[in-house]
Amino acid sequence: MKTLLIGEYREGKLLDSTYELLGFASQLGAETAMLLVGSESQLPAYGGTLYLADVAACAEYNPDLHKQLILDAVQKENPDYIVFLHSSYGWDLAPRVAASLRIAQVSEITSIVEGGFEVGCCNAKMRRTVKPNSVRAVLTIQAGAFPVLQPGGAPQLQKVSAAGSGTLEFVGYEPAEKKDVDLGKAEIIVSAGRGIGKKDNVPVIAALAKALGGELGASRPVVDAGWVEHSHQVGTTGQTVSPKLYVACGISGAIQHLAGMKKSDFIVAINKDKDAPIGEVADVLVVADVMQFVPALTAKLS
Repeated sequence: MKTLLIGEYREGKLLDSTYELLGFASQLGAETAMLLVGSESQLPAYGGTLYLADVAACAEYNPDLHKQLILDAVQKENPDYIVFLHSSYGWDLAPRVAASLRIAQVSEITSIVEGGFEVGCCNAKMRRTVKPNSVRAVLTIQAGAFPVLQPGGAPQLQKVSAAGSGTLEFVGYEPAEKKDVDLGKAEIIVSAGRGIGKKDNVPVIAALAKALGGELGASRPVVDAGWVEHSHQVGTTGQTVSPKLYVACGISGAIQHLAGMKKSDFIVAINKDKDAPIGEVADVLVVADVMQFVPALTAKLS
């Protein structure tokens, strides 16, 4: 099996999320080649074949030229899968490539499962397993759903170019409002759920996060209630995370939340309901009143 990974480059930098593509390919057990529109000054630490197009000639995003570069690389590599991140770049470019090749596309993959890929549906309230029915397929993977993999080494560089100027002109990026926390990079996350009772109890959960040297997370109901900023939200409508330790405080375990944190290395759930769905993914389920247990644990750690 072979994959063609489409790396991302923005404002003079290779995006770290490019290495999630390598993590996906590793889990798939596939050979890899990569295509990147970027600069020789910013190359991925990846020892495989890298098709590099000059960003000055192709712009940071030119859908016509970038699509043609990918189609040329597909012809050379004959991959089973062409893989993008589910980003603004992937959202726009992946369907163009799939339509040109007349092949299937599977979007926003969260995991590789027996028989295919797992994706969210019905506004992330359900999960389904899908398998492309074409010989080749275009895939996009959810940011944060797969581990970052940096195998190291210098890439086997092949410079490529595309003719023409395309029908669109790239003007620039307008960055989103900067998050006050990037949970995707946190090794320890302690999240507050509706079970903590009220906004005044959020500092109790934040104190445990601080004692563990981690970051504060939250479930959607807590964010929707205005108790915690959206940048702290974990789940399909927030951030997908995979820390070494995830502590869920008063979180029942809705599918949308589980999809965003179930790949954590070790999960501790604190909930007074021993049958809460969060227990199905937890390594340790503490059946206790969150607001009694968490302060005692924080004091012990301190």
